Amino acid sequence: LQGIFVLGLPYALLHSGYSGLLLIVLAAALCCYTGKILIACLYEENEDGQLIRVRDTYEDIANACCKKLSPSLGGVVVNVTQVVELIMTCILYLVASGNLLSHSFPYVPVTEKTWSVIAFVTLLPCIFIRTLKIVSKLSQLCSLVHFVIIFVVITYCLTQIHQWSWAKFRLSLEFEDFLVSVGVIIFSYTSQIFLPTLEGNMKNPGEFRCMLNWTHFFACILKTTFALTAFLTWGEKTKEVITDNLPSFLETLVNLCLLTKALLSYPLPFFAATEIVYSCISKDSHSNYRSPLLALTVRGSFLLVTLLMAMFTPHFALLMGLSGSVTGAAMSFLLPSLFHLKLKWKKLSFLEKCADISVFILGFLCSLAGIVCSVKGLLEVFG
Repeated sequence: LQGIFVLGLPYALLHSGYSGLLLIVLAAALCCYTGKILIACLYEENEDGQLIRVRDTYEDIANACCKKLSPSLGGVVVNVTQVVELIMTCILYLVASGNLLSHSFPYVPVTEKTWSVIAFVTLLPCIFIRTLKIVSKLSQLCSLVHFVIIFVVITYCLTQIHQWSWAKFRLSLEFEDFLVSVGVIIFSYTSQIFLPTLEGNMKNPGEFRCMLNWTHFFACILKTTFALTAFLTWGEKTKEVITDNLPSFLETLVNLCLLTKALLSYPLPFFAATEIVYSCISKDSHSNYRSPLLALTVRGSFLLVTLLMAMFTPHFALLMGLSGSVTGAAMSFLLPSLFHLKLKWKKLSFLEKCADISVFILGFLCSLAGIVCSVKGLLEVFG
């Protein structure tokens, strides 16, 4: 999903101007920070002052914060939010795959929904994914394809350097257009939903903070370079998905790469969603929830749900924006800062408390603005 958002960064610069460059850097710093405080909530100090991992998942953190109110309320809210976001992400990949295939083979008499079904067939092996190790291998290939896409676009832009002009940047801003830019930029970095599992599966969890710093630093450099070169090349003609600006021969190549990336990206949110369901079943049932039959049933059901919603949900892009504004902001900004304040209040310095409160307020405002824009779009469509 981050790759799809990255392709919209030049368009975000079109509507945010110079402030967009600052937002790319600020978003990297904020998402890196919320990732660190979320993982900090997994640990507590023992009697010797050593940090011990006493929680394993986002759900455990939520339950620890809400235990006085209800032992499982926080976990239920977090699990529902996570599953909704992950399912919507999977659906987006299917919708994107159908759209990319349709644009790549315009002369084939097949509808976009039919292309989505064809893409779905290639994803059926996901039923047999049982470990994060397999998903990580697919994610590595996904990253490789992503770099190929970025390389092709930047290389073409550099051949057009004679057309570049800083005068293309806007100084005046339209408020609603600026809010759209904020959403695209911030959510191009969000990955908090996967971090507890990722940190728990690292060979050396002590390197997590360093890893997070370097990945966000390089992501910031790459995204700034990509967005800047693309926008300086096309200026006011910059489209929502920058690959639509490319010459036809390059557009087809990049669209096929994007298709590959979408299909390789699908297993990660799919695996994460099924693992959450498995965890819930194991707590509510005394049976062996890892039985092969149940595993195939759950995974098969998830695959079928994503296909049906991809084919029959009207105005999916607007609904995706609405759910993203709620679940994305909650999981990436609101809950990490809130949980950190709740669990670590006595040990936090004044500046750390101010930082958490500021992130919470910023996340709330971004979420509210995104909801308003999405609801307005839905009302215009249905009106």
